[in-house]
Amino acid sequence: MPPRKKKDPDAAAAPKKKAAPRKAQKPAIQPVGIEASELPIGIDDPALATLVAAVGKAAGACIGAWKDPLGGHPLLLASLPINKIAPTPFQRDVSPAHVKKLSFAIGKTQRFLDPVIAMLSEEGTFLTPNGNHRLTVMRELGARSIVALLVPERKVAYQILALNIEKAHNLRERAIEVRRLVVDLATWAPGGEKDFEVELEEPALVTIGFAYEGKPRLSGGAYVSVLKKVDAWIGGTLLEAIEERKRRAGLVLVLDEAVDGAIARLKEVGLTSPYLRAFVVGRINPLRFIKGDPPSLDELMATMTKRASGMDAGKIKSSDIAASGGGVPDEE
Repeated sequence: MPPRKKKDPDAAAAPKKKAAPRKAQKPAIQPVGIEASELPIGIDDPALATLVAAVGKAAGACIGAWKDPLGGHPLLLASLPINKIAPTPFQRDVSPAHVKKLSFAIGKTQRFLDPVIAMLSEEGTFLTPNGNHRLTVMRELGARSIVALLVPERKVAYQILALNIEKAHNLRERAIEVRRLVVDLATWAPGGEKDFEVELEEPALVTIGFAYEGKPRLSGGAYVSVLKKVDAWIGGTLLEAIEERKRRAGLVLVLDEAVDGAIARLKEVGLTSPYLRAFVVGRINPLRFIKGDPPSLDELMATMTKRASGMDAGKIKSSDIAASGGGVPDEE
């Protein structure tokens, strides 16, 4: 018999290699929309007749027309005298810093490569819902005209805010914009808040927007996370919803006043931090201890306001503030 081979102890102790995990296969994306060769249409397309006539009346010129590649909606590219286009009344104010940055870039390259999006108002003027910075820059550079992508449907002006390609919004800018949006929609659009949830994003943002109207220097970021847990869309018409939003915003401002008082007392005992507001709001917020359904917005605001008013600064230590982990600074 041939001699038996001895087992290598090192080989026996060597761990087995684990099989590489299988990557989950993504489902194949099915092509949708329109073929590239089918996108161009003539500017004489019936769906664009009103826009084409308005462009001519404004002493502008139609450059071309096509169908949106995804939804097939007709669009018109036109040049307009710069004094014939204005920003919609509901969008945010321009940022001087962003205008300066864009002005340098566009002025140096002498190229305007991002047409503003615009639509025709009932008064026959052209309004841009997301091109205010670019429009401002072109005016400051002395441009006579501007290129605009014209959309036939007026309602798209409100949806475009969700597709904004300009400077990113901070909370204050977005909340103020949403408030202006609600106020503008209430003058003509049927339906209630729920019908415009895409444009308004979330109920808490609307409430904070009206709170900023009452106090422009409000540190809304300290309260928005709390509101997200208890705020909801309001039924009825937009006009009815506006009155309720103002009432809810008033509760936030009363709470903010009580928080201001607590912060002042903390500073009096020598406690300083850029996160005092976040600390106070976190300290008086009972939601972290509540299991199940949260209280109503009214009940929560009343509870937090009472706790802020009764906060004893003498019982707070600097280590308590440090342990809270910061949060949203008092000034956004």
